[in-house]
Amino acid sequence: MAEGGLSFVTISLFLGLAALIPFFVVTMTGFLKISLVLFLVRNALGIQQTPPNLVLYAIALVLTFYVSAPLLSQMSARLSASELNINTIEGLQEAASRVRQPLKDHLMRFTHPNERQFFLSATARVWPESARGEVHDDDVLILMPAFVASELTRAFEIGFLLYLPFLVIDVVVSNILMAMGMIMVSPVLISVPLKLFLFVSVDGWSRLLHGLILSYAP
Repeated sequence: MAEGGLSFVTISLFLGLAALIPFFVVTMTGFLKISLVLFLVRNALGIQQTPPNLVLYAIALVLTFYVSAPLLSQMSARLSASELNINTIEGLQEAASRVRQPLKDHLMRFTHPNERQFFLSATARVWPESARGEVHDDDVLILMPAFVASELTRAFEIGFLLYLPFLVIDVVVSNILMAMGMIMVSPVLISVPLKLFLFVSVDGWSRLLHGLILSYAP
């Protein structure tokens, strides 16, 4: 019965961890920033449903796995360094402790120090004293929200810079149509083809994807 109970606990833990994989992917990898930038670019182009959401999420996931390959490799190497009995609670705890340091290094590298300091100092107001006694700025519970905040900031900074040239086209087209007295013509009918032409002429998608990948270079 003990073995059967232990096996049930192990299976339950595996299922729980599997359910948390999307959460980890969004909050601990580049998926958040990459997907936001892709959606911002699509909105800036004025083509609301092209590419579809599924395609953009798939692109973001592919790029995320690409830029996260070194992290996954380090984790895999640590887990395969010696035998681990993942059928026990102790084995799962040992596996988690082995992958914690590469994950912390990854989060630290892309987290702004001000964000880490804020979430560390905020524990004094949000957490009870017993919970914040041993908290440091390199703990995963501090790094995760700091990483999310840093990635959100960088994503909207990139999105703002990408929006500017397309905004200029919208303003110019709208003013020209008004000057010509063509008020009944929707500016979108003229600006969207011009924005697509500009984006294609500068090889926009390739440059965008290359820039997103290189933003995670050491």
